[in-house]
Amino acid sequence: MKLVVLGLSLSSSWGNGHATTFRALLKAFAARGHDILFLERDMPWYRENRDLAEPGFCRLEYYADLDDLGRFERDIAAADAVLVGSYVPEGVAVGRFVQATAGGVTAFYDIDTPVTLAKLEREDFEYLSPEVIPGYQVYFSFTGGPTLGRIERDYGSPAARALYCSVDAAAYRPLDVPKRWDLSYLGTYSPDRQPTLERLLIEPAHARPELRFVVAGPQYPADIDWPANVERIDHCPPAEHPRFYGASRFTLNVTRADMIAAGWSPSVRIFEACACGTPIISDRWEGLDTILAPEREIILADDSNDVLAALERDASAIGEAARTRVLAEHTAEHRATELEAHLAAAMETRPLLATA
Repeated sequence: MKLVVLGLSLSSSWGNGHATTFRALLKAFAARGHDILFLERDMPWYRENRDLAEPGFCRLEYYADLDDLGRFERDIAAADAVLVGSYVPEGVAVGRFVQATAGGVTAFYDIDTPVTLAKLEREDFEYLSPEVIPGYQVYFSFTGGPTLGRIERDYGSPAARALYCSVDAAAYRPLDVPKRWDLSYLGTYSPDRQPTLERLLIEPAHARPELRFVVAGPQYPADIDWPANVERIDHCPPAEHPRFYGASRFTLNVTRADMIAAGWSPSVRIFEACACGTPIISDRWEGLDTILAPEREIILADDSNDVLAALERDASAIGEAARTRVLAEHTAEHRATELEAHLAAAMETRPLLATA
């Protein structure tokens, strides 16, 4: 299969989780014998922070703007499938160009589904609009559950299919490194995540000054009053994630408000931490128990007292159970198989749509 992907970024993980999701998925997809071209808008903040400039599993090309994207018209026309990702700059125009040009299946991969749907409700068409959704034969969503039916019913998608994030099990594994932190958090600053981070990490840090905490990720405002026992790391590249998780007794999962409301939205960080065997303390959302079993594979917390109680536990068995579950169900190989099957099914129905 020849696949063209137009995504937010493959070359840089700075300030986004899309890169690690695409890297794991496309590496596994290429290992199944497929040919991949990834087209990335050349943005200065990614250009200055590229940590995978030359992926070995696909061809990576950059385009300057919509006019420059025309250089790849033949590639898009000749591909068996073209996949456009969420948050692609000028994504609505890109989607229209792809749908008008592609000779094969066109699909959308939403790695931000609840945020996307909230933006559509506000008539904020930054990278997707209701008019282009029916033109994608498949709408891949990193959110499962009832949201899939909503995308088909309310927005006219011919086929909405869950395609959760995943983990490259060869890259993410337990490491025998000294424990530096009692609780860690890895994530870019987001205003709607910050109250939960305050409640589940900063408040416990204030309460237990003898414990060690860390928050890794860019774009945090300079006026945040971090406790003395909270270490700050501005950027932790993917190559350092396994060591980061390995040095953490526990790690925290914090979910954006739109994703809590939708449920069924496991982040890539959950799968990465699990693959490293690090026990997770998480906020609550519907559908989480279909990914990991509470108390057996993940610890749920509502407030700082729940976090402090968890930090008193030896949760190594929870970390091991979560790793076993993720390796059995949520590796990049699992997702690549799902992607292949859904695209193949769309290829079978496309001739019927074309003649209808």
